[in-house]
Amino acid sequence: MSTIEERKYWLAWSQISGIGPIFLQRLNQHFGKLETAWKASPAELRKVEGFGFQTLEKVVQERSKLNPEQLLIQHQQINPNFWTPADAEYPQLLKEISTPPAILYYRGEVDLQENAAQKPLVGIVGTRKPTEYGIKWTRQISTALAKNGFTVVSGMAEGIDSESHTAAMKAGGRTIAVVGTGVDVIYPYKNKDLYKEILKSGIVISEYPAKTAPNRTHFPRRNRIIAGLSRAVLVMEAGTKSGALITANYANEFCRDVYALPGRVDDEPSQGCLKLISQGAGLINQQLNELLIMLGAIPQIDVEIPIVKSPIVKSPIVKSPPLPQPTQPKLEPELQQVINTLAVDALPFDFIVQKTGMDAGLVSSSLLHLELMGLVSQLPGMRYQKM
Repeated sequence: MSTIEERKYWLAWSQISGIGPIFLQRLNQHFGKLETAWKASPAELRKVEGFGFQTLEKVVQERSKLNPEQLLIQHQQINPNFWTPADAEYPQLLKEISTPPAILYYRGEVDLQENAAQKPLVGIVGTRKPTEYGIKWTRQISTALAKNGFTVVSGMAEGIDSESHTAAMKAGGRTIAVVGTGVDVIYPYKNKDLYKEILKSGIVISEYPAKTAPNRTHFPRRNRIIAGLSRAVLVMEAGTKSGALITANYANEFCRDVYALPGRVDDEPSQGCLKLISQGAGLINQQLNELLIMLGAIPQIDVEIPIVKSPIVKSPIVKSPPLPQPTQPKLEPELQQVINTLAVDALPFDFIVQKTGMDAGLVSSSLLHLELMGLVSQLPGMRYQKM
């Protein structure tokens, strides 16, 4: 099957509510390709792990209303630039994680060497309210990375993210912004100038289609993309409840290296970093050459791949509305049962299995699903807590 044929089924499956990255991976592995899964009977779909009767009923109903070919044509009119895992251009490192986005939208200038994992990408994350100390080191490290051929990946949020993007570009390097909105939506809107600069020499990517407004559940999910794209993640400053720690946890899960900037023990913006260091994260210190050597230790393949400038559709920039207050979505029964067991204090995995009376595999997949929804946080030692 051609890439065009298979990508329309990735798109079609992604439109069915309740079918996220985990289910898509299972479908693809079970049937070999998503076209076969799309045409499978309910009895055949029932054999896929995790397909309960409610999910199956929802799939059958919604699938009957979609025409994959027409959907692809209509979708491309508003979202002309996107990749699916069926596309050769889809970022290789991202494809290898357990929950790769079914659709990855992009805007800006694509470097296929980055996508093919032939050019190193490093994630830099941290607090939205950095100290002068955090800003200084973020600028120094981002500049050093850019000058040594690394691409800096971050989330275009205020604070550390913005500083890392800006410093990398000022040093003549590339940067990638992973956003929790559509790629045509600027959030926060005060970063509109930064957004425009990134498009000139880098790229903005998202798993959300055009015109998607900011939502609290989107930002924890996008953190897995930052970690998945990167060979290493640097946490510059982070409090104990910083979203940067979610990115670090994903990096550990995906077997990426994690480094943290140490700070004073009585500084709140350093508490998350000190915790990461105590758990084995690498130490960022004044010896930047040593850090660069460690980050560049992975052998590079010397292959010339061109930079492709993607067309930027002149759709109006959407000024983001105020961030809505979080509301818990309606959950499937097994997800609701798991989250009802959790508390603010972290609980070990075995205890959750015992309390729910569910199969360990189903509990594990439910916890990951809840984590991607931003409802649950995983801590070291396979402990989980409600967010």
